[in-house]
Amino acid sequence: MRETIHDSIKNSIAVKTAILNDEKILALIESAAKTMLDCYKSGHKVMFAGNGGSAADAQHLAAELVNRFRFDHIGLPAIALSTDTSILTSIGNDYGYDFLFSRQIAAQGTAGDVFIGISTSGNSKNILQALSVCKEKNIYTIGLTGGDGGKMLSLCDNCIVVPSKETARIQESHILIGHILCEIVENALFKQN
Repeated sequence: MRETIHDSIKNSIAVKTAILNDEKILALIESAAKTMLDCYKSGHKVMFAGNGGSAADAQHLAAELVNRFRFDHIGLPAIALSTDTSILTSIGNDYGYDFLFSRQIAAQGTAGDVFIGISTSGNSKNILQALSVCKEKNIYTIGLTGGDGGKMLSLCDNCIVVPSKETARIQESHILIGHILCEIVENALFKQN
């Protein structure tokens, strides 16, 4: 049991250290934060989507923006597209699971918005479909993936690939990256000396 605890912590640290030492990944995170800032400064919103644990991450990060991250301020418009069961079951029933997010983006997304798609494999069909609609609507796309980036790597405007093939380690890094994005945005928009 203790060996599993130690191994999991060591593996998590190793993945985060690899991110810390990869200038390309750091530049992509910085670019994503700048894009989110531009989005908010121009009066637009950020939309998040994912499946399973990544859906939970989408909800978590949207909440950090709508409510607060480290200090009090007015909320920022952010939507987790995985939360409304009536919309999800309606789309799933009428069109199929692959269209859960793209139908919502078609209805609610506008040019100037940002979509953050979260998929550990980079191959979730409903995220890929959402990216296609974003391209049609001139919505900037940020991907959080792992492994080799999957199909999302070539479809996102900015695809941040966590250097791991382990789902748990990828998800842990996604929430770290998401928290960094929230902190940069919050500080840039609201922090006062």
